[in-house]
Amino acid sequence: MPIKIRDDSGIWWLDFYDPNGKRVRKSCETTDKKQAQEYHDSLKAELWRQHKLGERPRYSWQEAVVKYIGENQSQRSIKTTKENLRYLDKFLSHKRLDEISKQLIEEIKQEKIATGVSAATVNRMLTVLRAVLNAAKYWDWLDNPPAIKLSSVQNDRVRWLTEDELNRLLCELPAHLLPIVKFTVATGLRASNVTGLEWGQVDMQRQCAWINANQAKGKKPIPVPLNNEAMSVLKEREKIRADIGIHIPYVFTYRGEKIQQAGSKAWRKALERAGISDFRFHDLRHCFASYHRMNGTPLDVIKELGGWASYEMVFRYAHLSSEHLQQYAGNSNVVTNQSQIENVEAAKKA
Repeated sequence: MPIKIRDDSGIWWLDFYDPNGKRVRKSCETTDKKQAQEYHDSLKAELWRQHKLGERPRYSWQEAVVKYIGENQSQRSIKTTKENLRYLDKFLSHKRLDEISKQLIEEIKQEKIATGVSAATVNRMLTVLRAVLNAAKYWDWLDNPPAIKLSSVQNDRVRWLTEDELNRLLCELPAHLLPIVKFTVATGLRASNVTGLEWGQVDMQRQCAWINANQAKGKKPIPVPLNNEAMSVLKEREKIRADIGIHIPYVFTYRGEKIQQAGSKAWRKALERAGISDFRFHDLRHCFASYHRMNGTPLDVIKELGGWASYEMVFRYAHLSSEHLQQYAGNSNVVTNQSQIENVEAAKKA
């Protein structure tokens, strides 16, 4: 029987031999017998044309994804890539590569935008889609991938909290997030570096911590000097650890387990209660840099403290302090002859 139901799932499966004598068994991914039969007939006819007429095989999106992931396991951003591929699977899981059109890509893009994410997040998703399609062209699985246009992104967004806003937020945070937020503002570390911080990366005696190269976005180790606020947080965490007897290696925990995500629902609810909008957990890094700049910390020092790879990112905070320009403000002064100016003005009136 060319199609049949194999188990209690109700999903139909096809089972036949192609013109080369190779057995083809796969799910039709439908509980509708008519659709399953149509898929069986279409696939069987396609394999016949490939064998008899020399037509190129039509590969599926899923086949391309499996091959792409297999070739890019060492990619630094493979975790994010897989997350984007899972999102794309909702739209493309039943598509052949040559069925992915510019119109379909635009529909996927608009669906993503509608979720309220940033333009940069949409671009990352589109970049992954483009990479898979370009790889398929390289494998000779696809002739001409559709062009994918990315949205323009403004990277100069600087959102930080005033002292009043920060205090309101701290008052609304649940107990497990309060020390994380305090420590993030005090150190400027990224959320993943804070939640992933282990006691083995902290030296309480020297008042410093460090982020290993394999944990840093720039793949370079980051030294983290600890100020009084950061030390206060760590001492409290150390005391709790000793009292409760938590022996897991992570500094910040919730119910004895590593905190997986700082910008969670609890974080968003705290923002609502504090009356703060348009603020992400990552913006705490902006708070760190902004407070430093307003208190006179030089930009090159902020760059090192925050682990930024280039000055381009740090220059966003330059406008928050003009003290370093004050010494040059008088350079535009010229010596004027006031009596001469007055004589000229009098002559004009006469």
